[in-house]
Amino acid sequence: MPKSLEGLKKIISDTLKKDEIIVDEISYEKNSGNYNVLSVVLDKVGGIDLDTIVYATNIINPIVDKYDLTEDSYILDVVSKERGNENE
Repeated sequence: MPKSLEGLKKIISDTLKKDEIIVDEISYEKNSGNYNVLSVVLDKVGGIDLDTIVYATNIINPIVDKYDLTEDSYILDVVSKERGNENE
């Protein structure tokens, strides 16, 4: 890939910082269905809800398009960080 995931993570992190959204992880891989997937895992103090994920996705999508990480087609997957069962 011509550009790095770390560079993309920094740009996204800097952009979402004002909303106190944390980019926990970013990865690019081929899934079992043979699709390329760019996965961005988000978190926020106190947890992150679906509305915040949608809001963040609308910010991340044009950043990813402009950054031009790869010439291959891929699926952008923006998800929340998994949390353990708090009752355990």
